[in-house]
Amino acid sequence: MPQAPLEQRVLRFTQEHQMVTNQPLVVAVSGGPDSVCLLHILIKLREELNLKLHVAHLNHQLRGAESEADARYVSGLSRRLNIPATIGKRAVKAYQAQQHLSQEEAAREVRYAFLAQVAGSIGAARAAVGHTTDDHIETILMHLIRGSGTRGLRGLQPCSRWQPSGNSLTIIRPLLEVSRQETADYCHRHRLTPRIDASNLSLLPLRNRIRLQLLPLLRSYNPRVAEALLRTARIAADDLTFIDEESIRLWDEIAQKQENAISLDKEKFLELPPALKRHLLRTAIENLSGLKDIETRHIEEILDALAKPAGKRLDLPGGLNFSIDYDSYLIGTDLAALAPFPVLKGESRLKIPGETLLPSWRVEATITTPESIKDAGDYEAYFDLDKSGNRITVRSRQTGDRFQPLGMSQPKKLNKFMIDAKIPRAWRQRIPIVCSSEHIIWVIGQRIDDRAKVTEKTKRVLCLTMVKQ
Repeated sequence: MPQAPLEQRVLRFTQEHQMVTNQPLVVAVSGGPDSVCLLHILIKLREELNLKLHVAHLNHQLRGAESEADARYVSGLSRRLNIPATIGKRAVKAYQAQQHLSQEEAAREVRYAFLAQVAGSIGAARAAVGHTTDDHIETILMHLIRGSGTRGLRGLQPCSRWQPSGNSLTIIRPLLEVSRQETADYCHRHRLTPRIDASNLSLLPLRNRIRLQLLPLLRSYNPRVAEALLRTARIAADDLTFIDEESIRLWDEIAQKQENAISLDKEKFLELPPALKRHLLRTAIENLSGLKDIETRHIEEILDALAKPAGKRLDLPGGLNFSIDYDSYLIGTDLAALAPFPVLKGESRLKIPGETLLPSWRVEATITTPESIKDAGDYEAYFDLDKSGNRITVRSRQTGDRFQPLGMSQPKKLNKFMIDAKIPRAWRQRIPIVCSSEHIIWVIGQRIDDRAKVTEKTKRVLCLTMVKQ
């Protein structure tokens, strides 16, 4: 049975995956056959899809005069087709050196950042790219070689999100079920004259070696290897859809996100099957860094470390860290952000009695009698005023701090107390320390000092209440 015309197949695929909205659509046009075919087809489908198109072309400054010629070609093509265009230029090699990436990775990040910038300038949220079935197959093999796990086996998706520097851009791929040969044939049939990128014949990029060397070799083992890879990708996508749904269901009861860090409940996380552990870890890393293709080896390193004692840390891509605390696993660039305490700067003297305003805290001090004492919460404490005195200060911990926890007969190093109390390392510097003129009297949220406690002989009681602002 003959295939439907290419335009109709693209229309059906685009509608099936709900790729377009009523917003303007950026079309990434390199000048090659795939992107020129994409632009030409989308122009034909403008009325049916209610499209308002805007061409975006980026000169990566990698091929000298050829890159400049590509930019002029796309600019001229856009004018002939009466489509507005943004032609940009970026130094990919400089970005590559700065970020320590491969040239292909650097070019992709710079290109998508440019597309997001163009989209933002015209009020668009989506960009169409000319990826074909061939690109899909090559991506599956690239991910397999790099060890990206089941997620990598899905290859390219009809729609995907990319978030550079907080900006959200949806990438759509209307040609994902179209072969590279079909786009070339389309251009020839419609007398289009796309640019040919000679660098596609270079064996330096991994993708080119896969296209020119690995795939022909695989076809010698299995002439239908492309179909086998696409079938594997569909199965992986189905499996991941199920795991995605389970992860969404579990996320709120296991994960907590604050600023630049995510905490995973250790007890609940360890009860999960390995597939869900891997998926939740990937989800956490993606939420924090936008990194979509973290290698499986990094996930496996984290899984191998789960049983390590508190204090174990791993470095991850994207400037992230994985840290083990007593009751949780922490992932982030700023693990202290998960602390329940705001940042406390300097040392402040409290007004006794009265109210003292500190950055992020309000401290209420009252003087009462032993008969007025009630059950105290984590942020409230009672002291014998004659023992504590009224020269009370609040600060963060300092090197060499010691105090005598309630119920103990001897002072103890504060750091040792925090370790024994299983206070996460990243939190310790944020915990407010209340001091008299002689010693620490309260580690807030933990314990008061035994030497300042209320006894039967107490006559005046100092009540301190810490309120987070």
